[in-house]
Amino acid sequence: MDRERLDLPQGTLDLLILKTIALEPQHGWAISERLHQISRATLLIRQGSLYPALHRLERRGWIKARWGTSDNNRRAKYYELTRKGRAQLEAETSAWRKLAAAIARVLETA
Repeated sequence: MDRERLDLPQGTLDLLILKTIALEPQHGWAISERLHQISRATLLIRQGSLYPALHRLERRGWIKARWGTSDNNRRAKYYELTRKGRAQLEAETSAWRKLAAAIARVLETA
């Protein structure tokens, strides 16, 4: 699967964003780059998907944003998890693991 890009299942991007900013606040470009790096270049999150997802998560109260200065000295909006977002991350992570395990069982036996 070298360099092969995969389409994300519906709703997965929210989980990945929440997980990416769980340790520290990050701006949009850094979130996208981190996902690309961790996935070994399999996931390429385009701005047209990332920023609407960030706004949706902010409206739901799962993340909050503040303006700051990036590493290259530019003004950037930094996103961080809220308490509600951390609870959502835990719930979605648990659900994803259960689903992945069930699918794996079917693929191994069917």
